[in-house]
Order: sequence, then C-alpha cells, then structure tokens
Amino acid sequence: MSMESEAPAPRRRLFVLLPLLVFLGLAGLFLSQLLSGRDVSEIPSALIGLPAPQTNLPPLEGTNLPGLESKDFAGKVTLVNVFASWCAPCREEHPVLLGLSQDKRFTLAALNYKDQPENARRFLGDLGNPYRAIGVDPAGRAAIDWGVYGVPETFVIGKDGKIAYKHVGPLTPDSVRALLLPQVEKALAAPG
Repeated sequence: MSMESEAPAPRRRLFVLLPLLVFLGLAGLFLSQLLSGRDVSEIPSALIGLPAPQTNLPPLEGTNLPGLESKDFAGKVTLVNVFASWCAPCREEHPVLLGLSQDKRFTLAALNYKDQPENARRFLGDLGNPYRAIGVDPAGRAAIDWGVYGVPETFVIGKDGKIAYKHVGPLTPDSVRALLLPQVEKALAAPG
C-alpha cells in the first residue's frame, strides 16, 4: 500500500511546481526583453523596403491642392502624414509638421483619415496647412493598405517609391531630430 501512495506524490509535486516554472520562464523572457535595450514602443512595419501602396485618393475639396497619388512619389522624397481633425495627437504634432514643411528638399503630403471634409478644412484653416497634397480617405480603405494602426502616423517614401521608414504616433521635435530626419537624410542620399 505504501507503493501506491508514493507514486502520486511526485505527480502532485510536478503539478504544484509546473505553474511556478511557467511563471519563472515568462518572467525571464520579459526581463530579457526589458534589458535588451530595444525600443518596445516602436512598431515595425512589414512595408519597409516595399513600394508604397498604389494610392489614388481624391483631393480635399476647397484646398486647391492635388489628391494623394502614388505615381507622384517617383524621383523625390515624400513624407506622407496620416491625420484627422478629430485626432488630439494630430493637433499636438501639427506645429512640428508646419516646421517640416519649410524644408523644400522633400514633399509633405497627407492622407486625411475617416474625416469630414469641412472638419478637415477647418482644422487646417485654424492651425495652418503644411501639406502640398492631401488625399481624402473617408472609409479608411487606403489606410489599411498602408498598414496604418491609428492616427497620426508618418511615412518616409524614398525617391524609388519605396517606404523607407514609418513613425507611429505624433511627431515631436525630439522624434524628428533623432528618428525622422536621419531617415529623410538617408532617403535623400540614396539613388533615385
């Protein structure tokens, strides 16, 4: 009888220790990620290095600007900013975009995401218009093709028409200096 009572004891210990071992394994994994130095807030894009999605969005009426067309990316560096008037972080980043619009080495274009035209015009009228082209995406279908997670997002398109970089979230002076402009410089230096 003692043989039968001893056999289940190691199994019981295993069932008690198993959750602890799983917890320690996961804790070790999270700790290694935390200590890796990798920016966990950065969301990689599967589109980096691929041609920008075929886009042919109509212009924002009342702005006298062209819409957003992927054929216009050829031969020049283009920043495509995804924005909406209802997006609070878009309002925060807008002064940064106005500053970027002063740099004539690249084109700053916009994809207006799921917005009402009159609201988008009012937004740009109140804050200023940094864009040279604005494409309207009322249903968000083009944004899906671009892999947009949410607004705002900014893409750097190289002279070859390929996506060189994607910034998720509002641009700040620090993120422009440390992340965006180095990517723009690389795109400007690359052959077209």
